Amino acid sequence: MSSWLPRANPIEPARTIENVTQPQDAEEIAGRMAAESIAAGDPTGWFERLYAAAAAGQTTVPWDRGAPSASLTQWAAARGLQGTGRRALVVGCGLGDDAEFVAGLGFQTTAFDISPSAITAARRRFPASAVRYQTADLLDPPAAWQQAFDLVVESLTLQALPDPPRRDAGARLRELVAPGGTLIVMARAREPDQAVQGPPWALTRAEIDALAGDGLEPVRIEELNDPQMPWPRRWRAEFRRGM
Repeated sequence: MSSWLPRANPIEPARTIENVTQPQDAEEIAGRMAAESIAAGDPTGWFERLYAAAAAGQTTVPWDRGAPSASLTQWAAARGLQGTGRRALVVGCGLGDDAEFVAGLGFQTTAFDISPSAITAARRRFPASAVRYQTADLLDPPAAWQQAFDLVVESLTLQALPDPPRRDAGARLRELVAPGGTLIVMARAREPDQAVQGPPWALTRAEIDALAGDGLEPVRIEELNDPQMPWPRRWRAEFRRGM
């Protein structure tokens, strides 16, 4: 399995008994954990298994870039984005790089992941952070988060979920955006008839369009192409809720 983003920095030096685990090994381990979890009827349970194994030095996190998403940073720069004390939420924050970037723009930032081990690792990676890291489930978010955030960032989380529950996750996602707020979504892109064996599962244009609704309207949906990436086609979709 070679579908994940290239790995940059591990949580810890990942070692097997004989040698350092290679990125391909990490991809295969993640894929196996995902398949086992989905087969057991727990499509999100593999995230904690993976982050816990990485923390124990048994593997690495194959999508860890050691830097914020280039698609996110480019989008923010193009808009001159400044938080000025507004509230932001980073979905499926993993090891925290996107959350730290958003906080650096001046947003009061909350970042969550379903994996407690991921949250522990993010806090360890950024010990002086102003980000509020916490464990939470996108499929069942805290009631206080309903329409509470001026910026919601979702980078490559929906594509890591099979459907179901991906459609329900998308519905929960838009409910987090405050009046006048923005949702930015980044994911791999595919054609409707293009088969994929995930995770990750690249999203169709129809799946991106379906994120709108309940007062959330599309602002700009871009299809990007980066030939340097293992899956060059990408969506970057911006939505806004009316006041």
